[in-house]
Amino acid sequence: MKKKFVAGAVTLLSVVALAACAKGGSDKDIVTMKGDTITVGDFYDEIKHNQGAQQYLFQMTINKVFEKEYGSKVSDKDVEKKVDEQKKQLGEAFNSYLTQQGLTEETNKQQIRSNLLLEYAVDQAISKELTDEAYKKAFESYTPEITANVIKLDSEEKANEVLASVKAEGADFAQIAKENSTDASTKDKGGEIKFDSGTTTVPTRVKEAASKLDVNGISDVVIVPASQNNAGSYYIVKVTKKEEKGSDWKKYEKRLKEILTANRKNDANFIRSIIAKAMTNANIKVKDDAFKATFNQYMQNIGATTEGSSSSK
Repeated sequence: MKKKFVAGAVTLLSVVALAACAKGGSDKDIVTMKGDTITVGDFYDEIKHNQGAQQYLFQMTINKVFEKEYGSKVSDKDVEKKVDEQKKQLGEAFNSYLTQQGLTEETNKQQIRSNLLLEYAVDQAISKELTDEAYKKAFESYTPEITANVIKLDSEEKANEVLASVKAEGADFAQIAKENSTDASTKDKGGEIKFDSGTTTVPTRVKEAASKLDVNGISDVVIVPASQNNAGSYYIVKVTKKEEKGSDWKKYEKRLKEILTANRKNDANFIRSIIAKAMTNANIKVKDDAFKATFNQYMQNIGATTEGSSSSK
């Protein structure tokens, strides 16, 4: 959900041009040379079609909209706290990070403030959705905490070999996990993990396989296909404990709230709708055709339109 200022030379130049338009007019010279001159208007007409410049203008607009609506909800102290967390996490690499992102300490703070304003707007929108009906619906598909031992392997051949071992009479699943699992974070604990249906650190197929097992049941090989960030993996699961779900959703209200909130914060369309609504409420009107497509990606979803004839000045 995190937004970043678009950085880079082209973007920075576009900001110079837009600022100069406001302060000095489109006829103000930027560069003079023998026999020619580049004015603010010339530069604006050229740069406005650049995608980086369009995105920067869009971000500037969002910042103004959310600042006006929620500015009082984010304090300087909130921003400084995030900066301190950032510095603690990055350590000596903090200044390098700023350089790589094309940020100064001040623009980094501005970026953090923008993120916090959007987060506040998102949290407000989510809170309105957390009704009893929403909790009940989430509860229907919710699986409470399961404790299991999991063996992760890198090849199907090895997985089948290990599966035969763990299903042999008298086999010590935890010991076999220590000797064979490729998951460094769990193997020393015999592959033991705890999770529920909302846990995001465990593959969905592993969670589903575990939910179908009785206590002490062992799954067949669970194949988790390769993703963008991970190679394909093979899992064997043994369930050692399962929490009874019962029928009272209120018992899990806190956890259901966490799951519902996380799902919404990872829903790009939901975030887009919040931005679109805020921009519509602010009566945003784009006066230059060059920028309309960028804004309409958000605003057209809720019937908002940009208007006005093309004008570069």
